[in-house]
Amino acid sequence: MSVRTLIVDDSMAMQAIIRRRLLADPGIEVVGTAASADEARAQIKALDPDVVTLDVEMPGMSGLDFLERLMRLRPTPVVMLSTLTAQGAEASLTALERGAFDCFDKTRLMAGTDAACTSELTELVRAAATSRPAARTTQVRAAPVQERASYTPRPGAMIAIGASTGGVEALIELLSGFPANCPPTVIVQHMPATFTPSFAARLNRLCAPSVEEARAGAPLAVGKVYLAPGGERHMEIGGSGDRRHCRLVEGDKVNGHRPSVDRLFHSVARLAGRDATAAILTGMGCDGAEGMKAMRGCGSMTFGQDKATSVVYGMPAIAHQIGAVSEQLPLRRIAARLLAECAA
Repeated sequence: MSVRTLIVDDSMAMQAIIRRRLLADPGIEVVGTAASADEARAQIKALDPDVVTLDVEMPGMSGLDFLERLMRLRPTPVVMLSTLTAQGAEASLTALERGAFDCFDKTRLMAGTDAACTSELTELVRAAATSRPAARTTQVRAAPVQERASYTPRPGAMIAIGASTGGVEALIELLSGFPANCPPTVIVQHMPATFTPSFAARLNRLCAPSVEEARAGAPLAVGKVYLAPGGERHMEIGGSGDRRHCRLVEGDKVNGHRPSVDRLFHSVARLAGRDATAAILTGMGCDGAEGMKAMRGCGSMTFGQDKATSVVYGMPAIAHQIGAVSEQLPLRRIAARLLAECAA
């Protein structure tokens, strides 16, 4: 069956460009277009599309405000079109936090007839059609552990986390359950280089621990969470015991990604072994599965997000299939289990 797609953009020229790109894939059908939130609301009600492509900037109600209302009242897979500038990154992160499936660089669509760009956009729309957006409510996030009971991490214990599509929301929820003195934590979230500084800053504002973009040589310390920078290098760990640190290393993409969850998990398996525990969250593809299997083989406890709470049950599914996951859990239970494994 074709993926029935609605294009929402206030520019008629941009609508035509997006339509042409999408129709290059015979498995995608453009069922309508809209130039404003009011038009989009009527079209969604009349056409019931599988996927909506949505511009951030529109007259009247902005794309972000419309997205928030849509995900609350009629959850629909949405691919946001935005720029990858610093300002665009903030808007994109807000969109992802509000339930967008993913974001695509709008400026690339206007740059001629790049076949790779067309392929990436159509693959994203196809993947969005298979996702399961949930109705959004006013969310009460889990209280940090130190508000429920005293928490002391075990000396040498650490946490490693990997995520991709849907990971922005998932990581905000998970880390909101961490205490200020959480075990040293390292995270690879697949996202562009322009996004990771803003995302780290956002997590730092929302969560009790100190969250920052990783830098080479940064010591892994209690109460610190490091997010791998997007772009040209992989993040691994170096050192041992209470003298571990972040390493940023050159290398080819792994499973199509740089930084790669697999590269991080394999380094944790080598240098932390049973001192470490790991979680693999929502995301497309297989990145992280083999590295998590290596961690489990070294004695680490490993957790995978379950299908019901994953936006895309890809990375956790592959990890589970190959025996890398010790326990599958709904997202809301993962933080507590990670912390319990690392408790003194």
